[in-house]
Amino acid sequence: MAPRILLARHGRTEWSVKGNHTGRTDIPLLDSGREGAKLLGERLHRGPWADLPGLEVRTSPLVRASETCAIAGFGERAEPWDALMEWDYGAYEGMTPAEIKAIRPDWFIWRDGVPEGETLAEVSARADEVVEWARSADRDVLVFGHGHILRVLGSRWLGEDASFAARIRLDPTSLSVLGWAYGAPALERWNDTGHLER
Repeated sequence: MAPRILLARHGRTEWSVKGNHTGRTDIPLLDSGREGAKLLGERLHRGPWADLPGLEVRTSPLVRASETCAIAGFGERAEPWDALMEWDYGAYEGMTPAEIKAIRPDWFIWRDGVPEGETLAEVSARADEVVEWARSADRDVLVFGHGHILRVLGSRWLGEDASFAARIRLDPTSLSVLGWAYGAPALERWNDTGHLER
């Protein structure tokens, strides 16, 4: 079996709704985020996802991801991993894109990065560590993380530069699957929020 990565982005938080850059600030889920995590868990425990053989689970240690993981029913199996933490936005932590553009009108995070935080290369190196781990054995893995790190992870799985992440949007509580097609890394599923549609 060729290993795949199932990606689960955490549920909604106050800052994700408002559009604030939420890196290392440990913000809890909203009630709607907890409900989304419950629905994601129900989806992952039925159909083609149920009983995946040898599934390993890891989560960002930040509460919005670890709580999503726990509510989805994987908390006892999950190992916290700093490599899955969100981008450290440094001086831009907590700011919205509009607030940042008021200071730097042509700012684009995937090109310009952030002052006093992680570089895109550093985020990419963490994503590469996750890809290497996922490909290290014949079993699927499930990771709970954050929007930007998971987008970079998707880019690196495909062999693309981390800046390719600008082109692949990822919504809260979405499910994505990184797998294979014709022997090459591929997106099997991306930004799937069907479980949230009632």
